[in-house]
Amino acid sequence: MNVLVINAGSSSLKYQLLDTKTRQVFAKGNCERIGIDGSFIGHQENDGEKQKLEVALPDHKTAIQHVFKILDEAGFDTSKIEGIGHRVVQGGWYFPESKVVTDETLGWAREVAPLAPLHNYAEADVIQICRELFPSIGNVIVADTSFHYNMPEKAWRYALPRDVVDKLHIRKYGAHGTSHRFIWKTTNEFLDGDVHKLVSCHLGSGASLAAIQDGRVMDTTMGLTPLDGLIMGTRCGSVDPATVFYLQRVGGYTVDEVDTMMNKQSGLAALSAVSSDSRDIEEGAERGDENCKLALEMFYYRTSQLVAEMAQSMHGFDTMVFTAGIGENSDIMRLGVAKELEWLGVKIDEEANKVRSGEPRVISAPDSRVKVLVVPTNEELMIAMDVEELLGK
Repeated sequence: MNVLVINAGSSSLKYQLLDTKTRQVFAKGNCERIGIDGSFIGHQENDGEKQKLEVALPDHKTAIQHVFKILDEAGFDTSKIEGIGHRVVQGGWYFPESKVVTDETLGWAREVAPLAPLHNYAEADVIQICRELFPSIGNVIVADTSFHYNMPEKAWRYALPRDVVDKLHIRKYGAHGTSHRFIWKTTNEFLDGDVHKLVSCHLGSGASLAAIQDGRVMDTTMGLTPLDGLIMGTRCGSVDPATVFYLQRVGGYTVDEVDTMMNKQSGLAALSAVSSDSRDIEEGAERGDENCKLALEMFYYRTSQLVAEMAQSMHGFDTMVFTAGIGENSDIMRLGVAKELEWLGVKIDEEANKVRSGEPRVISAPDSRVKVLVVPTNEELMIAMDVEELLGK
């Protein structure tokens, strides 16, 4: 099935056209700076050379029209696109699984948008635009929160007044669910079903861990929003909630300023005082930069703490997977985290850890009590497979 996968942000739109049967990616790209001066489209076909097209993108509707035009001009028959899959960050209480887009389900995506205002509103707008421009093509919503929704109540409930929690739908929703679901599925297939208690470590500029027992999420590290949990590129991760009050009362910061500080000015960028990119931080640490060294040590430490926390939710773990930008590409980071977990019997083969590959691979040592793997994630394929399943019905 030929599926177009769309991932819309407030000022961006990523796309990928692929065949679910062959898994061939015909084209992919990103529309950047939508509604901002200097907008452009980065486009790539069949893993060929990347192109940068400088075009005016005043809104998402224009961006989508350009995407279809680019695909047509490249020789792809867009009339043969059989479905469009949309990544939606927050599914709230309406999307415990992916759903076909109808007036009702699109309304649900807008209703839960206050939980992810920078993403859901734009995503809902793009879905509506696709329905208007291409009424013959079915659309599917794949929410990042869906995979986590049915975790045990003891894991998702917050110790706040029940009337407040129920009225405002406050709970742990998690994120990166589409990636964690792909990691479970792929790892289970790769190890011939010999996986029962998996800790999935999605480590990128945004980062989260998930405890997955026989296909069911038992806990995850992100909470009501993707700010919670692990230290990230520019996000602080878990801090004492009263820090927010202190910054307002004593520091004089507004709510919006604290929001910006914690989401865009913190994390590895703040710790290293160099960059939010782990590659730059690793280079800085190699040069002897103490701030960069501390940033890495804190990332190893906090990741290993959360691995143990996820393992506790399953009363143990037999498999651990590194994925996403940092998890897949940084052997230094993987080694640092593994060393922190040696007391739990986690050991990796340092030579195997240095191997670069686009395929799933085992990097644990033969005497490791936990099997450790690197598995490249593929959220787009997971979304496309949901489109095939739902529209095929």
